Amino acid sequence: MGRHSLPDARRAGSADPRIRARRRNTALATALVLTVVGGTAAAVRGGLFSFGGSCEDDVVHIEVAASPDIAPALRAVAEDAREKNVTSDGRCLDVSVSARESYKVAAALGAGKKSEAQVWVPDSDAWVERVAGTSAATQVTSLGNVASSPVGVAVVPSAAKTLGWPAKTYSWTELAGQRMRAGKLRLGAVDPTRSSTGLLALARISAATSGVKDGDVRAAAMAKSLSERTSDSDTDLLDTLPTDTLGTGRSGADRNQALILSEQAAFAHNNAQDSGQRLDLFYPKDGSPLLDYPYTLVDEPRLSTDEGRAALRFMTLLGEAAPRQFLRMFGFRTDAESPSATLVAGAGGRSPQPYARILADSASKGAVQEALGMWTITVESARITTVVDASSSMAQPVPGGGRSRMDVTKESLLQALATFTAEDEIGLWKFSTKLDGDKDYRVLVPTGPLGNGKGSTSRRAKLSAAFKSLEPVPHGETGLYDTTLAAYKAAVASYAKGRFNALVVLTDGVNRDPGSISRSDLVSELQKLADPERPVPLIAIAVGPDSDRKEVDEIARATGGSGQRVNEPSQIHAAMLKAITAAGTGNPY
Repeated sequence: MGRHSLPDARRAGSADPRIRARRRNTALATALVLTVVGGTAAAVRGGLFSFGGSCEDDVVHIEVAASPDIAPALRAVAEDAREKNVTSDGRCLDVSVSARESYKVAAALGAGKKSEAQVWVPDSDAWVERVAGTSAATQVTSLGNVASSPVGVAVVPSAAKTLGWPAKTYSWTELAGQRMRAGKLRLGAVDPTRSSTGLLALARISAATSGVKDGDVRAAAMAKSLSERTSDSDTDLLDTLPTDTLGTGRSGADRNQALILSEQAAFAHNNAQDSGQRLDLFYPKDGSPLLDYPYTLVDEPRLSTDEGRAALRFMTLLGEAAPRQFLRMFGFRTDAESPSATLVAGAGGRSPQPYARILADSASKGAVQEALGMWTITVESARITTVVDASSSMAQPVPGGGRSRMDVTKESLLQALATFTAEDEIGLWKFSTKLDGDKDYRVLVPTGPLGNGKGSTSRRAKLSAAFKSLEPVPHGETGLYDTTLAAYKAAVASYAKGRFNALVVLTDGVNRDPGSISRSDLVSELQKLADPERPVPLIAIAVGPDSDRKEVDEIARATGGSGQRVNEPSQIHAAMLKAITAAGTGNPY
Protein backbone atom coordinates (compact mmCIF):
# COMPACT_ATOMS: atom_id res chain seq x y z
CA MET A 1 0.00 0.00 0.00
CA GLY A 2 1.41 3.40 -0.95
CA ARG A 3 2.47 6.05 1.54
CA HIS A 4 -0.62 8.18 0.86
CA SER A 5 -3.04 5.26 0.67
CA LEU A 6 -4.52 4.61 4.07
CA PRO A 7 -7.38 2.39 5.21
CA ASP A 8 -10.56 3.82 6.66
CA ALA A 9 -9.44 5.39 9.95
CA ARG A 10 -12.63 4.24 11.70
CA ARG A 11 -11.47 0.65 11.27
CA ALA A 12 -7.92 1.30 12.53
CA GLY A 13 -7.60 1.05 16.26
CA SER A 14 -10.43 1.71 18.69
CA ALA A 15 -11.90 5.19 18.70
CA ASP A 16 -13.08 6.08 22.19
CA PRO A 17 -16.78 7.02 22.42
CA ARG A 18 -15.82 9.64 24.99
CA ILE A 19 -14.42 11.72 22.12
CA ARG A 20 -17.93 11.88 20.66
CA ALA A 21 -19.20 12.83 24.12
CA ARG A 22 -16.66 15.65 24.21
CA ARG A 23 -18.16 17.07 21.00
CA ARG A 24 -21.62 16.97 22.56
CA ASN A 25 -20.22 18.72 25.64
CA THR A 26 -18.67 21.36 23.40
CA ALA A 27 -22.04 22.05 21.79
CA LEU A 28 -23.68 22.30 25.21
CA ALA A 29 -20.97 24.65 26.48
CA THR A 30 -21.44 26.86 23.44
CA ALA A 31 -25.19 27.05 24.04
CA LEU A 32 -24.66 27.89 27.70
CA VAL A 33 -22.22 30.68 26.94
CA LEU A 34 -24.63 32.13 24.39
CA THR A 35 -27.12 32.40 27.22
CA VAL A 36 -24.54 33.95 29.55
CA VAL A 37 -23.51 36.67 27.11
CA GLY A 38 -26.97 37.77 26.17
CA GLY A 39 -29.10 34.90 24.92
CA THR A 40 -29.28 32.90 21.72
CA ALA A 41 -32.13 34.95 20.24
CA ALA A 42 -30.31 38.22 20.85
CA ALA A 43 -27.15 36.72 19.35
CA VAL A 44 -28.98 35.83 16.14
CA ARG A 45 -30.71 39.22 15.91
CA GLY A 46 -27.41 40.98 16.56
CA GLY A 47 -25.58 39.23 13.77
CA LEU A 48 -23.45 36.99 15.97
CA PHE A 49 -23.64 34.22 13.39
CA SER A 50 -23.47 36.41 10.29
CA PHE A 51 -20.80 36.05 7.63
CA GLY A 52 -19.72 38.61 5.10
CA GLY A 53 -21.65 41.78 4.52
CA SER A 54 -20.47 45.31 5.07
CA CYS A 55 -18.43 46.07 8.13
CA GLU A 56 -19.46 49.03 10.24
CA ASP A 57 -16.92 51.65 11.19
CA ASP A 58 -16.37 50.38 14.71
CA VAL A 59 -14.81 47.05 15.60
CA VAL A 60 -14.84 44.68 18.55
CA HIS A 61 -11.36 43.52 19.43
CA ILE A 62 -10.28 40.43 21.35
CA GLU A 63 -6.86 39.10 22.22
CA VAL A 64 -6.13 35.36 21.98
CA ALA A 65 -3.10 33.84 23.71
CA ALA A 66 -2.41 30.54 21.94
CA SER A 67 0.06 27.71 22.15
CA PRO A 68 2.90 28.46 19.66
CA ASP A 69 2.05 25.44 17.48
CA ILE A 70 -1.58 26.45 16.85
CA ALA A 71 -1.06 30.23 16.90
CA PRO A 72 -0.21 30.49 13.14
CA ALA A 73 -3.38 28.60 12.19
CA LEU A 74 -5.58 30.75 14.43
CA ARG A 75 -3.87 33.85 13.06
CA ALA A 76 -4.68 32.73 9.52
CA VAL A 77 -8.33 32.27 10.47
CA ALA A 78 -8.41 35.70 12.11
CA GLU A 79 -6.89 37.38 9.06
CA ASP A 80 -9.33 35.59 6.76
CA ALA A 81 -12.20 36.79 8.95
CA ARG A 82 -11.05 40.40 8.58
CA GLU A 83 -10.82 40.08 4.81
CA LYS A 84 -14.34 38.64 4.67
CA ASN A 85 -15.76 41.30 7.00
CA VAL A 86 -16.97 38.76 9.55
CA THR A 87 -18.96 40.55 12.21
CA SER A 88 -20.19 40.09 15.74
CA ASP A 89 -23.38 41.99 16.54
CA GLY A 90 -22.85 44.00 13.36
CA ARG A 91 -19.38 45.13 14.43
CA CYS A 92 -16.20 44.03 12.66
CA LEU A 93 -14.53 41.11 14.41
CA ASP A 94 -10.88 41.95 15.03
CA VAL A 95 -8.90 39.10 16.59
CA SER A 96 -5.21 39.36 17.51
CA VAL A 97 -3.39 36.09 18.18
CA SER A 98 -0.14 35.95 20.14
CA ALA A 99 1.99 32.84 20.62
CA ARG A 100 2.44 32.06 24.33
CA GLU A 101 3.91 28.93 25.88
CA SER A 102 1.10 27.11 27.69
CA TYR A 103 3.13 26.44 30.83
CA LYS A 104 3.99 30.14 31.19
CA VAL A 105 0.38 31.26 30.82
CA ALA A 106 -0.74 28.57 33.28
CA ALA A 107 1.84 29.72 35.83
CA ALA A 108 0.75 33.36 35.52
CA LEU A 109 -2.97 32.61 35.73
CA GLY A 110 -2.40 30.12 38.54
CA ALA A 111 -0.72 32.89 40.53
CA GLY A 112 -3.79 35.08 40.05
CA LYS A 113 -2.19 37.47 37.58
CA LYS A 114 -4.42 39.33 35.18
CA SER A 115 -4.17 38.76 31.45
CA GLU A 116 -4.61 41.11 28.52
CA ALA A 117 -6.05 38.18 26.56
CA GLN A 118 -9.74 37.39 26.72
CA VAL A 119 -9.19 33.92 25.24
CA TRP A 120 -6.53 31.31 25.94
CA VAL A 121 -5.93 28.28 23.70
CA PRO A 122 -3.29 26.06 25.34
CA ASP A 123 -2.33 22.76 23.76
CA SER A 124 -3.93 20.61 26.46
CA ASP A 125 -6.72 20.57 29.03
CA ALA A 126 -4.00 19.62 31.53
CA TRP A 127 -2.98 23.29 31.81
CA VAL A 128 -6.56 24.47 32.29
CA GLU A 129 -7.11 21.92 35.05
CA ARG A 130 -3.91 22.99 36.76
CA VAL A 131 -5.07 26.62 36.83
CA ALA A 132 -8.62 25.71 37.86
CA GLY A 133 -7.29 23.61 40.73
CA THR A 134 -5.51 26.57 42.35
CA SER A 135 -7.51 28.59 44.87
CA ALA A 136 -5.88 31.96 44.10
CA ALA A 137 -6.01 31.56 40.31
CA THR A 138 -7.61 33.82 37.73
CA GLN A 139 -10.85 32.19 36.59
CA VAL A 140 -10.67 30.12 33.41
CA THR A 141 -13.69 28.65 31.61
CA SER A 142 -13.17 26.00 28.95
CA LEU A 143 -15.85 26.01 26.23
CA GLY A 144 -14.69 23.05 24.16
CA ASN A 145 -11.84 21.99 21.91
CA VAL A 146 -10.97 23.49 18.54
CA ALA A 147 -8.43 20.95 17.21
CA SER A 148 -6.40 17.93 18.23
CA SER A 149 -3.11 16.18 17.59
CA PRO A 150 -2.00 12.78 18.89
CA VAL A 151 1.41 12.23 20.45
CA GLY A 152 3.77 9.62 19.05
CA VAL A 153 7.45 8.90 18.48
CA ALA A 154 9.04 10.41 15.37
CA VAL A 155 12.14 8.56 14.18
CA VAL A 156 14.82 9.27 11.58
CA PRO A 157 14.53 6.87 8.59
CA SER A 158 17.63 4.78 9.34
CA ALA A 159 16.51 4.04 12.92
CA ALA A 160 12.88 3.57 11.85
CA LYS A 161 13.95 0.92 9.37
CA THR A 162 15.92 -0.90 12.09
CA LEU A 163 12.82 -0.85 14.31
CA GLY A 164 10.67 -2.30 11.51
CA TRP A 165 8.61 0.78 10.63
CA PRO A 166 5.86 0.82 9.45
CA ALA A 167 4.90 -2.84 9.77
CA LYS A 168 6.00 -3.31 13.37
CA THR A 169 4.09 -1.61 16.18
CA TYR A 170 5.22 -0.88 19.73
CA SER A 171 3.67 0.09 23.04
CA TRP A 172 4.83 3.19 24.92
CA THR A 173 6.93 1.17 27.34
CA GLU A 174 8.50 -0.74 24.48
CA LEU A 175 9.42 2.45 22.64
CA ALA A 176 10.78 4.07 25.81
CA GLY A 177 12.56 0.83 26.67
CA GLN A 178 14.48 0.99 23.41
CA ARG A 179 16.15 4.09 24.81
CA MET A 180 17.52 2.08 27.71
CA ARG A 181 19.17 -0.56 25.58
CA ALA A 182 22.74 0.39 24.88
CA GLY A 183 23.14 1.69 21.34
CA LYS A 184 19.53 0.89 20.47
CA LEU A 185 17.79 4.26 20.22
CA ARG A 186 18.64 7.82 21.21
CA LEU A 187 15.23 9.16 22.26
CA GLY A 188 14.63 12.82 23.14
CA ALA A 189 11.65 14.64 24.63
CA VAL A 190 10.64 18.08 25.81
CA ASP A 191 10.74 18.67 29.57
CA PRO A 192 7.35 17.46 30.91
CA THR A 193 7.14 20.46 33.25
CA ARG A 194 7.10 22.71 30.15
CA SER A 195 5.46 20.55 27.50
CA SER A 196 2.14 18.75 27.20
CA THR A 197 3.72 16.40 24.66
CA GLY A 198 6.38 15.27 27.11
CA LEU A 199 3.96 15.27 30.04
CA LEU A 200 1.25 13.17 28.39
CA ALA A 201 3.80 10.67 27.11
CA LEU A 202 5.30 10.40 30.59
CA ALA A 203 1.84 9.93 32.11
CA ARG A 204 1.12 7.16 29.60
CA ILE A 205 4.43 5.41 30.32
CA SER A 206 3.75 5.66 34.05
CA ALA A 207 0.18 4.33 33.66
CA ALA A 208 1.35 1.46 31.45
CA THR A 209 3.65 0.17 34.21
CA SER A 210 1.05 0.51 36.96
CA GLY A 211 0.13 -2.81 38.50
CA VAL A 212 3.09 -4.56 36.88
CA LYS A 213 5.73 -6.15 39.09
CA ASP A 214 8.37 -3.51 39.88
CA GLY A 215 6.31 -1.13 37.74
CA ASP A 216 7.26 1.94 39.78
CA VAL A 217 10.94 1.09 39.44
CA ARG A 218 10.59 0.63 35.68
CA ALA A 219 8.67 3.89 35.26
CA ALA A 220 11.25 5.78 37.32
CA ALA A 221 14.10 4.26 35.31
CA MET A 222 12.44 5.26 32.03
CA ALA A 223 11.83 8.79 33.32
CA LYS A 224 15.45 9.08 34.42
CA SER A 225 16.60 7.81 31.04
CA LEU A 226 14.38 10.29 29.17
CA SER A 227 15.57 13.15 31.35
CA GLU A 228 19.10 12.75 30.01
CA ARG A 229 17.94 14.01 26.59
CA THR A 230 15.26 16.60 27.36
CA SER A 231 14.91 19.99 25.67
CA ASP A 232 13.02 23.14 26.66
CA SER A 233 10.76 23.32 23.58
CA ASP A 234 9.77 21.52 20.39
CA THR A 235 12.07 23.83 18.43
CA ASP A 236 15.05 23.00 20.63
CA LEU A 237 14.15 19.32 20.46
CA LEU A 238 14.03 19.26 16.66
CA ASP A 239 17.46 20.91 16.63
CA THR A 240 18.87 17.76 18.27
CA LEU A 241 18.18 15.65 15.16
CA PRO A 242 21.06 14.47 12.91
CA THR A 243 22.20 17.01 10.36
CA ASP A 244 22.46 14.61 7.40
CA THR A 245 19.64 13.23 5.30
CA LEU A 246 20.28 9.60 6.25
CA GLY A 247 19.68 10.22 9.92
CA THR A 248 22.99 8.88 11.15
CA GLY A 249 24.28 12.21 12.40
CA ARG A 250 27.73 13.78 12.33
CA SER A 251 28.25 13.77 16.07
CA GLY A 252 27.13 10.30 17.14
CA ALA A 253 25.61 10.22 20.62
CA ASP A 254 25.15 13.99 20.62
CA ARG A 255 22.21 13.64 18.21
CA ASN A 256 18.78 12.13 18.83
CA GLN A 257 17.47 9.47 16.48
CA ALA A 258 13.91 9.66 17.80
CA LEU A 259 11.73 12.31 19.39
CA ILE A 260 8.48 12.27 21.35
CA LEU A 261 6.45 14.64 19.19
CA SER A 262 2.90 15.51 18.36
CA GLU A 263 1.63 14.52 14.94
CA GLN A 264 1.31 18.23 14.11
CA ALA A 265 4.95 18.95 15.03
CA ALA A 266 6.10 16.04 12.86
CA PHE A 267 3.87 17.29 10.03
CA ALA A 268 5.29 20.81 10.28
CA HIS A 269 8.87 19.49 10.35
CA ASN A 270 8.41 17.16 7.40
CA ASN A 271 6.73 19.81 5.27
CA ALA A 272 9.55 22.26 5.96
CA GLN A 273 12.29 19.89 4.79
CA ASP A 274 13.40 20.88 1.30
CA SER A 275 16.31 18.45 1.62
CA GLY A 276 14.01 15.46 2.16
CA GLN A 277 15.17 14.87 5.75
CA ARG A 278 11.79 13.58 6.92
CA LEU A 279 10.74 11.71 10.02
CA ASP A 280 8.74 8.49 10.22
CA LEU A 281 6.09 8.42 12.93
CA PHE A 282 5.31 5.52 15.26
CA TYR A 283 1.82 5.60 16.81
CA PRO A 284 1.94 3.44 19.99
CA LYS A 285 -0.34 0.44 19.81
CA ASP A 286 -1.65 1.06 23.34
CA GLY A 287 -2.95 4.45 22.25
CA SER A 288 -1.75 7.96 21.61
CA PRO A 289 -2.36 10.74 24.15
CA LEU A 290 -4.16 13.66 22.57
CA LEU A 291 -3.30 17.34 22.56
CA ASP A 292 -6.81 18.81 22.53
CA TYR A 293 -6.47 22.63 22.35
CA PRO A 294 -9.27 23.84 24.65
CA TYR A 295 -10.85 27.20 23.82
CA THR A 296 -10.86 28.98 27.16
CA LEU A 297 -12.30 32.27 28.38
CA VAL A 298 -10.00 34.15 30.75
CA ASP A 299 -11.57 35.89 33.74
CA GLU A 300 -15.05 35.71 32.21
CA PRO A 301 -16.70 38.00 34.83
CA ARG A 302 -14.54 40.93 33.70
CA LEU A 303 -15.41 40.53 30.01
CA SER A 304 -17.81 43.03 28.54
CA THR A 305 -20.88 41.74 26.72
CA ASP A 306 -19.27 42.67 23.40
CA GLU A 307 -16.03 40.89 24.27
CA GLY A 308 -17.84 37.77 25.47
CA ARG A 309 -19.94 37.56 22.33
CA ALA A 310 -16.96 38.27 20.08
CA ALA A 311 -14.96 35.54 21.83
CA LEU A 312 -17.79 33.11 21.23
CA ARG A 313 -18.11 34.33 17.64
CA PHE A 314 -14.50 33.42 16.97
CA MET A 315 -15.01 29.99 18.50
CA THR A 316 -18.04 29.25 16.34
CA LEU A 317 -16.07 30.47 13.34
CA LEU A 318 -13.37 27.88 14.07
CA GLY A 319 -16.04 25.20 13.71
CA GLU A 320 -16.97 26.22 10.18
CA ALA A 321 -15.73 24.41 7.08
CA ALA A 322 -13.28 27.00 5.72
CA PRO A 323 -11.49 27.75 9.03
CA ARG A 324 -11.26 24.02 9.76
CA GLN A 325 -9.47 23.67 6.45
CA PHE A 326 -6.90 26.19 7.71
CA LEU A 327 -6.35 24.02 10.80
CA ARG A 328 -5.84 20.92 8.65
CA MET A 329 -3.40 22.79 6.39
CA PHE A 330 -1.25 23.47 9.47
CA GLY A 331 -1.30 19.79 10.46
CA PHE A 332 -4.10 19.66 13.03
CA ARG A 333 -6.90 17.14 13.20
CA THR A 334 -10.45 18.45 13.18
CA ASP A 335 -11.82 14.94 13.74
CA ALA A 336 -9.73 12.76 16.03
CA GLU A 337 -11.56 9.61 14.90
CA SER A 338 -11.14 10.18 11.17
CA PRO A 339 -7.84 11.91 10.44
CA SER A 340 -7.06 13.03 6.92
CA ALA A 341 -4.91 10.55 4.99
CA THR A 342 -2.86 13.46 3.67
CA LEU A 343 -2.24 14.76 7.18
CA VAL A 344 -1.15 11.38 8.57
CA ALA A 345 1.14 10.71 5.62
CA GLY A 346 2.59 14.22 5.86
CA ALA A 347 3.42 13.62 9.52
CA GLY A 348 5.27 10.41 8.64
CA GLY A 349 2.51 7.96 9.49
CA ARG A 350 1.64 4.95 7.42
CA SER A 351 -0.56 1.89 7.69
CA PRO A 352 -0.56 -0.38 9.65
CA GLN A 353 0.55 2.11 12.32
CA PRO A 354 -2.54 2.59 14.58
CA TYR A 355 -2.91 6.33 13.94
CA ALA A 356 -6.56 6.49 15.06
CA ARG A 357 -6.11 4.71 18.40
CA ILE A 358 -6.58 7.66 20.72
CA LEU A 359 -6.50 7.91 24.53
CA ALA A 360 -9.29 10.39 25.22
CA ASP A 361 -8.59 10.80 28.96
CA SER A 362 -4.81 10.97 28.77
CA ALA A 363 -4.77 14.43 30.41
CA SER A 364 -6.77 13.38 33.49
CA LYS A 365 -5.83 15.36 36.56
CA GLY A 366 -4.76 12.33 38.60
CA ALA A 367 -2.55 10.86 35.87
CA VAL A 368 -0.85 14.19 35.21
CA GLN A 369 -0.20 14.88 38.90
CA GLU A 370 1.28 11.46 39.47
CA ALA A 371 3.48 11.73 36.40
CA LEU A 372 4.77 15.16 37.42
CA GLY A 373 5.38 14.01 40.97
CA MET A 374 7.28 10.98 39.73
CA TRP A 375 9.31 13.19 37.37
CA THR A 376 10.18 15.62 40.17
CA ILE A 377 11.43 13.03 42.62
CA THR A 378 13.06 10.86 39.97
CA VAL A 379 14.71 13.37 37.69
CA GLU A 380 15.46 16.46 39.71
CA SER A 381 17.11 14.46 42.50
CA ALA A 382 15.51 14.82 45.89
CA ARG A 383 16.47 15.24 49.51
CA ILE A 384 13.47 14.17 51.54
CA THR A 385 13.12 13.29 55.21
CA THR A 386 10.01 11.27 56.02
CA VAL A 387 8.54 11.52 59.52
CA VAL A 388 5.97 8.83 60.42
CA ASP A 389 3.42 8.82 63.22
CA ALA A 390 3.92 5.76 65.45
CA SER A 391 1.29 6.61 68.06
CA SER A 392 -0.96 3.83 69.36
CA SER A 393 -3.85 4.90 67.12
CA MET A 394 -1.87 3.66 64.10
CA ALA A 395 -2.77 0.14 65.29
CA GLN A 396 -6.42 0.67 64.43
CA PRO A 397 -7.69 -1.50 61.55
CA VAL A 398 -8.38 -0.16 58.10
CA PRO A 399 -11.98 -0.93 57.07
CA GLY A 400 -12.39 -3.88 54.73
CA GLY A 401 -8.93 -5.39 54.87
CA GLY A 402 -8.13 -6.46 58.39
CA ARG A 403 -4.81 -4.63 58.28
CA SER A 404 -3.83 -1.77 60.55
CA ARG A 405 -3.20 1.84 59.52
CA MET A 406 0.49 1.26 60.13
CA ASP A 407 0.54 -1.85 57.91
CA VAL A 408 -0.95 0.02 54.97
CA THR A 409 1.23 3.08 55.63
CA LYS A 410 4.36 0.93 55.47
CA GLU A 411 3.23 -0.60 52.20
CA SER A 412 2.64 2.85 50.70
CA LEU A 413 6.02 4.12 51.89
CA LEU A 414 7.79 1.12 50.37
CA GLN A 415 5.99 1.84 47.11
CA ALA A 416 7.23 5.45 47.24
CA LEU A 417 10.78 4.32 48.06
CA ALA A 418 10.89 2.29 44.84
CA THR A 419 10.49 5.47 42.77
CA PHE A 420 13.67 7.10 44.09
CA THR A 421 17.05 6.63 42.44
CA ALA A 422 20.49 6.00 43.94
CA GLU A 423 21.30 9.74 43.78
CA ASP A 424 18.28 10.74 45.87
CA GLU A 425 18.78 11.45 49.57
CA ILE A 426 16.11 9.94 51.82
CA GLY A 427 15.81 9.59 55.59
CA LEU A 428 13.29 8.31 58.14
CA TRP A 429 12.14 9.48 61.56
CA LYS A 430 9.30 8.13 63.68
CA PHE A 431 7.42 9.94 66.43
CA SER A 432 4.96 9.45 69.26
CA THR A 433 5.65 10.80 72.75
CA LYS A 434 8.84 10.47 74.80
CA LEU A 435 10.55 8.02 72.44
CA ASP A 436 14.05 9.21 73.36
CA GLY A 437 14.07 10.64 76.85
CA ASP A 438 11.90 13.74 76.67
CA LYS A 439 12.06 13.77 72.86
CA ASP A 440 8.93 12.70 71.00
CA TYR A 441 10.91 11.46 67.99
CA ARG A 442 13.73 9.14 67.00
CA VAL A 443 15.91 9.18 63.88
CA LEU A 444 15.81 5.68 62.36
CA VAL A 445 17.84 6.32 59.19
CA PRO A 446 19.71 9.62 58.72
CA THR A 447 18.97 11.40 55.45
CA GLY A 448 21.54 10.58 52.78
CA PRO A 449 22.06 9.10 49.27
CA LEU A 450 20.20 5.84 48.64
CA GLY A 451 23.19 4.55 46.68
CA ASN A 452 25.57 4.64 49.64
CA GLY A 453 26.79 1.19 50.64
CA LYS A 454 26.18 -2.14 48.96
CA GLY A 455 23.67 -4.94 49.41
CA SER A 456 22.17 -5.09 52.87
CA THR A 457 24.38 -2.20 54.02
CA SER A 458 23.03 0.27 51.45
CA ARG A 459 20.83 3.10 52.66
CA ARG A 460 18.01 1.81 50.43
CA ALA A 461 18.16 -1.56 52.17
CA LYS A 462 18.33 0.08 55.58
CA LEU A 463 15.32 2.26 54.78
CA SER A 464 13.35 -0.70 53.47
CA ALA A 465 14.07 -2.60 56.66
CA ALA A 466 13.23 0.44 58.80
CA PHE A 467 9.89 0.95 57.03
CA LYS A 468 9.01 -2.70 57.56
CA SER A 469 9.94 -2.52 61.25
CA LEU A 470 7.65 0.42 62.05
CA GLU A 471 5.13 -0.51 64.73
CA PRO A 472 2.68 1.55 66.80
CA VAL A 473 3.93 2.46 70.30
CA PRO A 474 1.57 1.03 72.94
CA HIS A 475 -0.21 3.90 74.75
CA GLY A 476 1.85 6.35 72.68
CA GLU A 477 0.30 9.73 71.95
CA THR A 478 0.85 12.09 69.00
CA GLY A 479 3.74 14.48 69.64
CA LEU A 480 3.20 16.28 66.35
CA TYR A 481 4.27 19.86 67.05
CA ASP A 482 7.66 19.34 68.74
CA THR A 483 8.57 16.66 66.22
CA THR A 484 7.65 18.82 63.23
CA LEU A 485 9.73 21.74 64.50
CA ALA A 486 12.77 19.56 65.23
CA ALA A 487 12.58 17.79 61.88
CA TYR A 488 12.13 21.05 59.96
CA LYS A 489 15.14 22.62 61.69
CA ALA A 490 17.22 19.58 60.70
CA ALA A 491 15.97 19.70 57.10
CA VAL A 492 16.77 23.41 56.73
CA ALA A 493 20.21 23.00 58.31
CA SER A 494 21.11 20.20 55.88
CA TYR A 495 19.66 21.88 52.75
CA ALA A 496 21.19 20.46 49.57
CA LYS A 497 21.56 22.99 46.74
CA GLY A 498 20.37 21.84 43.31
CA ARG A 499 17.94 19.28 44.72
CA PHE A 500 14.26 19.17 45.56
CA ASN A 501 14.36 19.47 49.35
CA ALA A 502 11.28 18.59 51.39
CA LEU A 503 10.06 17.30 54.72
CA VAL A 504 7.17 14.80 54.64
CA VAL A 505 5.17 14.33 57.85
CA LEU A 506 2.47 11.65 58.10
CA THR A 507 0.08 11.66 61.06
CA ASP A 508 -3.27 10.05 61.82
CA GLY A 509 -4.32 12.47 64.52
CA VAL A 510 -4.00 15.92 66.05
CA ASN A 511 -1.25 16.89 68.48
CA ARG A 512 -1.84 15.24 71.88
CA ASP A 513 1.27 16.25 73.79
CA PRO A 514 0.14 18.74 76.48
CA GLY A 515 3.71 19.82 77.17
CA SER A 516 4.56 20.75 73.58
CA ILE A 517 4.83 24.06 71.78
CA SER A 518 1.48 25.56 70.73
CA ARG A 519 0.26 25.47 67.15
CA SER A 520 0.50 29.24 66.75
CA ASP A 521 4.07 29.28 68.08
CA LEU A 522 4.96 26.36 65.79
CA VAL A 523 3.63 28.24 62.76
CA SER A 524 5.54 31.34 63.79
CA GLU A 525 8.80 29.40 64.21
CA LEU A 526 8.38 27.66 60.86
CA GLN A 527 7.79 30.99 59.13
CA LYS A 528 11.04 32.30 60.62
CA LEU A 529 12.97 29.23 59.46
CA ALA A 530 11.54 29.15 55.91
CA ASP A 531 13.87 30.74 53.35
CA PRO A 532 12.62 31.31 49.76
CA GLU A 533 16.23 31.16 48.54
CA ARG A 534 16.66 27.72 50.14
CA PRO A 535 13.13 26.28 49.97
CA VAL A 536 12.23 23.26 52.07
CA PRO A 537 8.45 22.81 51.76
CA LEU A 538 6.72 20.81 54.45
CA ILE A 539 4.38 18.21 52.99
CA ALA A 540 1.96 17.22 55.75
CA ILE A 541 -0.45 14.35 55.17
CA ALA A 542 -3.30 13.72 57.59
CA VAL A 543 -4.26 10.05 57.47
CA GLY A 544 -7.63 8.64 58.48
CA PRO A 545 -10.97 9.86 59.86
CA ASP A 546 -9.47 11.24 63.11
CA SER A 547 -6.99 13.49 61.34
CA ASP A 548 -7.38 17.21 60.76
CA ARG A 549 -6.43 18.54 57.34
CA LYS A 550 -7.01 22.15 58.39
CA GLU A 551 -4.38 21.79 61.09
CA VAL A 552 -1.70 20.17 58.92
CA ASP A 553 -2.40 22.56 56.05
CA GLU A 554 -1.94 25.60 58.30
CA ILE A 555 1.35 24.20 59.57
CA ALA A 556 2.64 23.21 56.13
CA ARG A 557 1.77 26.48 54.40
CA ALA A 558 4.01 28.34 56.84
CA THR A 559 6.91 26.81 54.88
CA GLY A 560 5.52 27.13 51.34
CA GLY A 561 4.30 23.54 51.44
CA SER A 562 0.83 22.07 51.65
CA GLY A 563 -1.26 19.70 53.69
CA GLN A 564 -3.96 17.29 52.73
CA ARG A 565 -6.05 14.52 54.16
CA VAL A 566 -6.41 10.98 52.87
CA ASN A 567 -9.12 8.65 54.06
CA GLU A 568 -6.97 5.55 53.82
CA PRO A 569 -3.21 4.98 54.15
CA SER A 570 -3.22 3.36 50.68
CA GLN A 571 -3.70 6.86 49.25
CA ILE A 572 -0.48 8.19 50.79
CA HIS A 573 1.72 7.57 47.75
CA ALA A 574 -0.58 9.47 45.38
CA ALA A 575 -0.94 12.25 47.96
CA MET A 576 2.83 12.57 48.25
CA LEU A 577 3.21 12.82 44.47
CA LYS A 578 0.48 15.45 44.30
CA ALA A 579 2.06 17.52 47.05
CA ILE A 580 5.55 17.16 45.60
CA THR A 581 4.24 18.33 42.23
CA ALA A 582 2.57 21.36 43.79
CA ALA A 583 5.68 22.26 45.77
CA GLY A 584 8.00 21.60 42.83
CA THR A 585 6.03 23.93 40.54
CA GLY A 586 5.55 26.60 43.19
CA ASN A 587 1.82 26.16 42.84
CA PRO A 588 0.30 25.08 46.19
CA TYR A 589 -3.27 23.85 45.90
